[in-house]
Amino acid sequence: MAKNDGMSDKVKSKVNKVKGEVKEQYGNAADNKQKESEGKKDKMKSDYQKTKGDFKEKL
Repeated sequence: MAKNDGMSDKVKSKVNKVKGEVKEQYGNAADNKQKESEGKKDKMKSDYQKTKGDFKEKL
């Protein structure tokens, strides 16, 4: 079994942050409130995943 040191959560965090930023900017430019909201949600998910990864590394 592979050791889960939190690195995968940190990678997922970065991916979701970029994805969220793109969606939010697109939604803002296209005046699409749904995409803008989805982008903000993805960025919040990113923050959670980073915190989770940091916590796992400390264990």
